[in-house]
Amino acid sequence: DAAELLVLQRCCWVQEAIANETLDIGALHESLDDVRSWLMQWSTWCVRVEGRLVGAVRGRRDETTWEIGRLMVAPDLAGKGLGRWLLHYVERCVPEGIDTLSLFTGAGSVRNIAMYEAAGYRQRPDHGHAGVVQLAKPNPAARAPVGPSS
Repeated sequence: DAAELLVLQRCCWVQEAIANETLDIGALHESLDDVRSWLMQWSTWCVRVEGRLVGAVRGRRDETTWEIGRLMVAPDLAGKGLGRWLLHYVERCVPEGIDTLSLFTGAGSVRNIAMYEAAGYRQRPDHGHAGVVQLAKPNPAARAPVGPSS
């Protein structure tokens, strides 16, 4: 899927470049070898419709945080719920021992931010860098230890 992921990624991040008024977006500059490399480091899920790659998302553990990234939907299918479905899917794939779900998006990516906030994510103003916001939420599957309280 690496070559198709690269094409889908570029299509999706052109939209992000427009929304954020910058071409300084890493996903736009990755090579096929870069995609192959991150495929080895992230769990990645793809959605196909009639053989066409139309969406993808990736996730990985960083200590007790589940990092979510490269959530992408083919531009002609944007706004039909596939992005929300992918987000919920990757959230269900969280391994045990995770207490926080985290992701990044462009500060000008109003639609993305609205979708993430509707899913319970909140912006972390002390994280990220210029033009990028980090959003996070507690892992709803994480449970407090059961036992007597002190």
